[in-house]
Amino acid sequence: MINQSKQGLKIVRHFNAPREVVFEAFANAEAMGEWWGPAGMDLIVKAFDFTTGGKFHYKMEGHGQTMWGLFKYGNINRYDLIEFTSSFSDETGNICTSPFPMDFPLEIFNQLTLTETNGRTTLTLQGSPINATTAQEDTYHSIKDNMQEGFAGTFDKLDRYLQSRAELKNNLRTDNKPRVCTYLNFPGNTEEVLNFYRTVFRSAFSGGIKRLGDFPAHEGQPPLSDDEKKMILHVELPIIGGHVLMATDAPESMGFKVIPGNNMHIHIEPGSRAETKRLFDELSVDGVVEMPVQDAFWGAYYGNFTDKYGINWMLSHKD
Repeated sequence: MINQSKQGLKIVRHFNAPREVVFEAFANAEAMGEWWGPAGMDLIVKAFDFTTGGKFHYKMEGHGQTMWGLFKYGNINRYDLIEFTSSFSDETGNICTSPFPMDFPLEIFNQLTLTETNGRTTLTLQGSPINATTAQEDTYHSIKDNMQEGFAGTFDKLDRYLQSRAELKNNLRTDNKPRVCTYLNFPGNTEEVLNFYRTVFRSAFSGGIKRLGDFPAHEGQPPLSDDEKKMILHVELPIIGGHVLMATDAPESMGFKVIPGNNMHIHIEPGSRAETKRLFDELSVDGVVEMPVQDAFWGAYYGNFTDKYGINWMLSHKD
């Protein structure tokens, strides 16, 4: 529990996003990797288990420093409450002393609550030391202004992250009519390939072409080259019988490796969450799940896997 008598850290921020969307930014490893941490620090997620008793272990690099951090999750009430104990750690996940020259508490208990009014979310974060000596508590309270400033930078990154996700979502399909598509990955020549298919099927792209350079870079993202900015993020081409080809560029320069077998998925968009979950659970029996079906950071209920016969599937539903 928060020790109110000690007047620990308290931060209140407002975001122009629904509570569920803000919550998912904390509940998803990929999302946390994009925005958590002070400005100018790149974060690498080493372990992420967003459950009561689970942990988030991460590495931060920047300003000539390397630091490790650890969350241990307590109570989680989906969309309303996240409680966690934060600490500095070593690379194996053991709690350790602060890398700064001060007698800082080893553990800080944090309580994060979310409320929503008319689509706008209020985030309240409160923190206070636990199992700390008097000297450590005095250190904590003496640098609250510095911590306020650090969290302000962190939540500025969250704000930019939420804005970029909203822009991406607004540029994608908005209805939830069921459909089946084929999703294709190419190592950088998606535009050439899809233009060839467009000519053959005498069709036109639905919704235009979304390029990597059309969206603002995330904090800590390596700069894109001019060639990478021109690459395809997402494109849809209706072909025949109502079927749609979707495609994206996945170049090796950005950490991907497209090979025969992983370059094509059957992409299903059921009409409801329940049907999405049912199809995912039944199709993936004895298969290899790459991403369990869950609320994804781009606004869809999504999961993907390879079934027991070696066929790649993506399932996605958008409320």
